[in-house]
Amino acid sequence: MIVTDHFVFLHLHKSGGSFVNECLQRCVPGARQLGYHLPRRLIPEAFAQLPAIGLVRNPWSYYVSWYSFQRQRPQPNALFRILSDGGRLDFNGTIHNMLDLCENDAMLSQLVDILPRQYGSQGLNLPGFALAPIRGSHLGFYSYLYEYMYAGTTNTLRVGRMEGLPGELLDLFASTGQPVSDDMREYLRSAPPKNRSQHAPYGSYYDSALRDRVAARDARVIGQYGYSFEA
Repeated sequence: MIVTDHFVFLHLHKSGGSFVNECLQRCVPGARQLGYHLPRRLIPEAFAQLPAIGLVRNPWSYYVSWYSFQRQRPQPNALFRILSDGGRLDFNGTIHNMLDLCENDAMLSQLVDILPRQYGSQGLNLPGFALAPIRGSHLGFYSYLYEYMYAGTTNTLRVGRMEGLPGELLDLFASTGQPVSDDMREYLRSAPPKNRSQHAPYGSYYDSALRDRVAARDARVIGQYGYSFEA
């Protein structure tokens, strides 16, 4: 969560947020971080009058990015370890578990127990109590994260598509009255992506059953932002 004079930026996981965080902290005077991956409902009251902005991405792409990033880490996080059965499952098996976590009581209970009991300052930063409400939601993991991060009754919320960077970010800035300096334009033009995982085109990871499972579990995000599967 980054607070500026004009808005609050909410960092949805694996959706371009690290790129935006660095842009804001480098190029926006007075921008400051107030926690990591914190949801909208935890915006401090002092900033309740500010609009909130964020990014979203194609869910099919998200699952490939998340899996690849964790698979390439020397020490994958607890979520990956549980969903992949300690790294023994491939992409298909791991993501099926991720999509069906909302209905897998035993696996969800195991995760809730192993995840931290309070917020921290790095990594997934999703305490067990914050993941527990996925139970019975019928949501894919990414759609649950989207709802968890962006739900709230305070602050106007505007969300752009990660795939439209940097143009959509400039539109979000304009909607909040945030001035865009020459330094910011240069950063947006030339800075490389942050925390990008190495993987083939996402469509190559899916068979038809898993593709359709994402379409069902993440239908809200897919429909709201006009996403489609690209083979």
